[in-house]
Amino acid sequence: MSFSASAADERVLDVQSSDDTLSVSLRDGRVITVPLVWYPRLLNATPAQRKNWKIVGGGYGIHWPDIDEDLSTEGLLRGAPAPKASVHAK
Repeated sequence: MSFSASAADERVLDVQSSDDTLSVSLRDGRVITVPLVWYPRLLNATPAQRKNWKIVGGGYGIHWPDIDEDLSTEGLLRGAPAPKASVHAK
């Protein structure tokens, strides 16, 4: 049996956000939607700040300059939330 699978292209095509979710469209047609609570900087950003994003990392990353947030398609596909902030005792 022979079949042809289209090659996965995990590069970012578009980014949309709502009050609750972040959706990233990939060049191969997939859309990754994750809860904004996974990414506190994005959750606490204004809608205008969330709309100000750019594609970085050869197409595999997203950067929000207003809030200094970076996400990768690899992390989004793995379902990886932002790491918890560490508290350093002095």
